[in-house]
Amino acid sequence: MKKFLVTGASGFLGTHLVERLKTQAQHDPDGLSVRVLSRKKTRWEGDPKLEIVCGDILDPQAVDRAVAGVSGIFHLAGSVTRDPTRAAELFDTHIRGTRNLCESARAHGSPRIIIASSSGTIAASRKPILHTEDSPYSYEITGHWPYYLSKICQEKLALSYHAHHSLPVIVMNPSLLLGPGDEKNSSSGDIQMFLDGFASNIPNGGMNFVDVRDAADAFIRAMQLGVPGRRYLLGGHNMTVHEFFQLIERVTGVRGPRVRLPENWARRGAAILRRIYGWLGRSFPIDDCTAEMAYRFWYIDNTRAHSELCFTPRPAEDTIRDTVEFLRSRKSPAPGKQP
Repeated sequence: MKKFLVTGASGFLGTHLVERLKTQAQHDPDGLSVRVLSRKKTRWEGDPKLEIVCGDILDPQAVDRAVAGVSGIFHLAGSVTRDPTRAAELFDTHIRGTRNLCESARAHGSPRIIIASSSGTIAASRKPILHTEDSPYSYEITGHWPYYLSKICQEKLALSYHAHHSLPVIVMNPSLLLGPGDEKNSSSGDIQMFLDGFASNIPNGGMNFVDVRDAADAFIRAMQLGVPGRRYLLGGHNMTVHEFFQLIERVTGVRGPRVRLPENWARRGAAILRRIYGWLGRSFPIDDCTAEMAYRFWYIDNTRAHSELCFTPRPAEDTIRDTVEFLRSRKSPAPGKQP
């Protein structure tokens, strides 16, 4: 009987992944089962189809309990933030947590491990360049952003376990995850800012996004078809930020910005607005990191994932529409209450 462990199951991608594994388990004649490692209560408390191990990815003993007896691991545990003051937390979670997992896997028969990383480890540039898995790490661009730097270190550590200990590690590099179900706004926050009218300028950058549901399917196929020691870029659609804004505007009817500002002007403007909002006792959501990222290009080539994992992203408009419907549903008044 196959048993898969999922860390980070309560996150945006993790929730979709677990639900897909549960559905797969219902139709698996060989008896697939799912286990999650979680620090806090999950939405699956009391679910007989799911085994929950309480513990932290930073606790080696908890990780060891979770890994024992599994035939495959989806390692999604991590933090997603652009706040530079949380650098220590990011490095601790992504590096020490991954080391704990790999060491436990070595001690329990070396099950296959699918690591969730980010396309931003290699796909950030000042020019519209299409990046592949063979592109070098983007230290020059992302080296001062703790999230991406910690993810680079996580990837290198995980792949070193494959190179030196033959641990079957596969790294997945999804781009910006969009779609329904982002309860923490960890990825959909940029669309929420557009809907709330905070996008007052068209940055001269480019992006890639992928539907979280397509990414979850690709993770499952990687467990079956992926080649250990490889990375897989999971990108849905490359487009300029201007094209992205036009797509959201077309789907929602919300008018987007019409002004184009140079990067230094945009960052100064955001700094001024943050100060003004602070005086008013409010928070302005665009920080320096977000403003800078919007002026970079994040284009990726998903050929390897397409050919080896049968990865085929759904239309961009479908993803944006479902994302917006979810975001708007969370702001809808409860039944019986006036808006």
